Amino acid sequence: MDSIWTKSCVIGRHAQLQQTVSADVAVIGAGMAGILTADALQQEGLRVVVLEAGGIGTGQSKNTTAKITAQHGLLYQKLLEEQGEKKARQYAQANLLAVDQYRRLVQQRKIDCDLEEQSAYLYGENCQQLAAEAQAAVRLGLSAEFLERPKGPIPCKGAVCLKEQAQFHPLKLIRALAEGLAIFENSPAVHLEDGRVFTPKGEVRAKKVVFACHYPFLNIPGFYFAKMYQERSYLVALKTAASFDGMWIGAEQPVYSLRRYQDLVLLGGSAHRTGENPGGGCYDALLLQARRWFPDYSLVAKWSAQDCMPPDHIPYIGPYSAAKPDWYVATGFQKWGMTSSMVAASILRDLICGRKNLYAEVFDPGRFNTSTLTTIALQTAQSAKGLGKRFLCNALLQAGDILPGQGGIVRIANEKVGVYKEEDGTLCLVKVQCPHLGCQLEWNPDEKSWDCPCHGSRFDRYGRLLDGPAQKEIKND
Repeated sequence: MDSIWTKSCVIGRHAQLQQTVSADVAVIGAGMAGILTADALQQEGLRVVVLEAGGIGTGQSKNTTAKITAQHGLLYQKLLEEQGEKKARQYAQANLLAVDQYRRLVQQRKIDCDLEEQSAYLYGENCQQLAAEAQAAVRLGLSAEFLERPKGPIPCKGAVCLKEQAQFHPLKLIRALAEGLAIFENSPAVHLEDGRVFTPKGEVRAKKVVFACHYPFLNIPGFYFAKMYQERSYLVALKTAASFDGMWIGAEQPVYSLRRYQDLVLLGGSAHRTGENPGGGCYDALLLQARRWFPDYSLVAKWSAQDCMPPDHIPYIGPYSAAKPDWYVATGFQKWGMTSSMVAASILRDLICGRKNLYAEVFDPGRFNTSTLTTIALQTAQSAKGLGKRFLCNALLQAGDILPGQGGIVRIANEKVGVYKEEDGTLCLVKVQCPHLGCQLEWNPDEKSWDCPCHGSRFDRYGRLLDGPAQKEIKND
């Protein structure tokens, strides 16, 4: 299930790290955040090495809807209430600046990445709520406008419009920037000591380290596993005669996201917490909605994305932990990874270069508020539930109950085992204990994967690692 970005852009491969190299900064992760950060630091004259566990742009950057916008749903009224005007303004202005930074980067470097200006629309049925959101955005310096009965692809009563935003092809930009960087693929960071990052076959000695790997794989310090959870959403690319302008996202449940790319409509939705999709049907629900809006469509591609969700709706960008002053992090981007990646690159560049950044305060990973405390409690309860399932819940299925092409948990010799049945009836057995912190994995029928409901690690039907924070496979010995 490759995205249209993967289907339409090939990025040249880079060698694996097999020696010791030195750098001013080691960046872990070659997605949009890592590449933009590495490029920004290199433009400052620093020696930068990028380590990528797989291939360049093969993480979440290839699965995005690729919207570049400061319009992030029903957010600004909430930020004003919970964070106060100063921090809410920092968030709004940092993201607005990021849109302009993308535009200038593409123009100055003459990068062909299908960047085009579009208005961003937040649509819905509650006009009072939408009008209040528009007022909050204007108060924070955004040129937002409330529209009644806007002309768009979705029938709605109103929308908040933010003009002069953008959309693009993310992998084409990553490919262009990667050509000028020192990147090592198939080189996961497996261990860190002061000033040293170890990979399976090599080592980077660096003064500073940036974790730009979607979800930090180190639990301590930082405790990011307790401060956010992961969520999956699904996307389809549709060939249809329908035509519309702008990028659209819903303000109410169920939330749908739409934009165009060339002659395709990209429709996203069906979101759920990772590891909580036992019944499946997410793609079916999305295509059913597509049929209502675009009766003439034909399906071109379908894929899914994973997002880290912080409790206060603000990414963690800045120092990794007070205990590690030379480590930095960029995570918790929610559904807005492209804009947040540029925000991260700007903030981390300034912090590493010893400059003050006007917007860094609101994104500080060390912040602690009521939302954080609540999420830590909920995450602890979720982890306890996931751990308890291993010991308290019986496996109800027999191997014979599992249909070809599907999976489930069965009990074999008094032990729970994950079973996937091939179309020819062959059984593939895996451990159902997540190697991250031990939670019981759950079968995701839509993607034929084993997903962790505690912290979002994912494994394919054969036990191979798909998404962290886990670092190991779950294959049966």
